[in-house]
Amino acid sequence: MGLHEAKAQAFYGTIIHSLSTPGHELEILPSALLIVESQGVITSFHKDVKPGEVESLVDTTTTTLHRLSPSQFLIPGFIDTHNHAPQWAQRGLGQGQHILDWLSAITFPNEGRFRDPSHAQRIYSSAIDGFLRQGITTASYYGSIHPEATNILADLCLAKGQRAFVGKCNMTRNSPDYYRDVSIEQSLQDTESCIAHIRKIDPEGKLLKHVLTPRFAISCDAECLAGLGQIAAKNRDLPIQTHFNEAEQEITATRELFPQFSSEADLYAHYGLLTKRSILAHCCYMTPYEFEKLKELQCGVAHCPISNMTVGGGFMAAPIREFLNRGIKVGLGTDSGGGFSSSMLDAIRQAMIASHAREVESKGRDKGLKIAEAFYLATLGGAEVCCLAKKVGNFEVGKEFDASVVDWERDGVMTMVEEEDGLETVFEKFVMTGDDRNIVRVFVKGRVVREVGI
Repeated sequence: MGLHEAKAQAFYGTIIHSLSTPGHELEILPSALLIVESQGVITSFHKDVKPGEVESLVDTTTTTLHRLSPSQFLIPGFIDTHNHAPQWAQRGLGQGQHILDWLSAITFPNEGRFRDPSHAQRIYSSAIDGFLRQGITTASYYGSIHPEATNILADLCLAKGQRAFVGKCNMTRNSPDYYRDVSIEQSLQDTESCIAHIRKIDPEGKLLKHVLTPRFAISCDAECLAGLGQIAAKNRDLPIQTHFNEAEQEITATRELFPQFSSEADLYAHYGLLTKRSILAHCCYMTPYEFEKLKELQCGVAHCPISNMTVGGGFMAAPIREFLNRGIKVGLGTDSGGGFSSSMLDAIRQAMIASHAREVESKGRDKGLKIAEAFYLATLGGAEVCCLAKKVGNFEVGKEFDASVVDWERDGVMTMVEEEDGLETVFEKFVMTGDDRNIVRVFVKGRVVREVGI
């Protein structure tokens, strides 16, 4: 699908987003006007405009004016902070298995197939289309260990217009021979070549960045972690991602491999992989010391509630309220094949379920999430985790226009809207019962990247 030509645009109608204020309140504006210049940057945001005033604020000779219908509203694009792109074709498989068993039985055989570039092209093309269809305008992708396949993923993200972090997965031990880097040196060289590839195809980093991706400490020799830390120190623009305190089985195995460290926080910090650019997936089991360490180093947490409750070995409700109370950055991740759904709407719903379970488990100390908070995690919270909050996440002037047009009148299974429903009720019905059929147009940096008949 080609991208539409970019030009100045204006959007008038209902606009909903999270505010960059303490508490991240939801702002619902029934008569707002948003103006986006031709390069996709928001230049003005009028929050209360009468219908008759619109054309006095928009030069329609140079700007395309989109008047949203009464059944439509505009939201920021979803930001998926943890996504295994190779797992697109294995979603839903192996649910209920312990994490290391699931990797051996389901995931490694599947990811090993990405040695074939044609396989990578086919699966990744479908995956990116699928995520854009669901309003995911930014994704932090784990690739496979294969540099050629990783470069294909980057090429496709750029061609299809998705904003993305793309990482070649580093795995030098504790995986099958067919799915392991040939050597530590080759693993690091392949990483450097993938960094160079992304910088070649998107020199200004308008949409793409390489993300350093040690899968987890179990799969990486100490020398590999040290080498990645050195790359991170030399390339301070690059994000870093890994799995962190995901499951008891994983934590135990990590401590056996690295007995010199008393926590995963100390382990990754030692190798220079804990910084404000670090995206730590899961973080289900945290000690007071680790909370303090993540806050001190300004790390971000990718909360993956669907996979935490279906794969790994237990009903793992991460301490999201405590992260928020401590001022630690938190976003949502679909985890792709790690759960039963690749939908950010489902991740929002499951995050609320997990938080209520945590409230019970903590005897009321950790209060459950409200819809506005969960929506913030899926948008602005994710932007903060990815260090992109100055660029995307809500509709502040100066940010780039990543957005979805939602239509509650589309055929689907969203709860019917009744005449007396206010906008807050309609929004709640969409978040809790809507799906990709209600997302009719998706923009990244002002360009249409997904559109259905309207």
